[in-house]
Amino acid sequence: MSQTTTNDLVALRDDELLALVQQRHEPALGAIYDRYGRVIYTIALRITGSRETAEEVVQDVFQNIWQAAGTFQPGIAQASSWIFGIARHRAIDATRSKRERARTREQNLDDTAPFVAPSDPERDVGQLLLRDAVREALAELPINQRQAVELAYYGDLTRAEIADRLGEPLGTVKTRLRLGLAKLRDLLRAFEDENS
Repeated sequence: MSQTTTNDLVALRDDELLALVQQRHEPALGAIYDRYGRVIYTIALRITGSRETAEEVVQDVFQNIWQAAGTFQPGIAQASSWIFGIARHRAIDATRSKRERARTREQNLDDTAPFVAPSDPERDVGQLLLRDAVREALAELPINQRQAVELAYYGDLTRAEIADRLGEPLGTVKTRLRLGLAKLRDLLRAFEDENS
């Protein structure tokens, strides 16, 4: 089915399109997007309450469909139910993530409280050493990975906001974050081994 036309794809059932997606047939994913993109956006918007987050959820859903099409089991559920389930879970995850970032921001506001003499100098020195280790590890990352990580964690931006600010595709930003965080984890693990 290498010469499949758009009309051919429109005529296919959802499960047939997913079978093509499993074979890495990009136009089939496009046909699913045309069929369900607006509905998925509506589901995500209702759950998240944010247009920007809903758009990010839609991207995540179709990336997940691309990667996990092989897990769909036609005899167990309808393709639309499977797709809407992914959308619902991604939107809930995005909402939880936003709440967690809001909690972190609230905790950071507490950091502006008046100085109180440290109750545990060893712990405080350990935190200072860890902060320095994080700065050093960040400095070792390639510039594009460091930039993405800093915007995400210090700038408190979503992946979509980072992509917009850097003028890069969302998938590129996600890859840079994943690679950067993996390298940071390895560098900080070495720091932990040295100080244990």
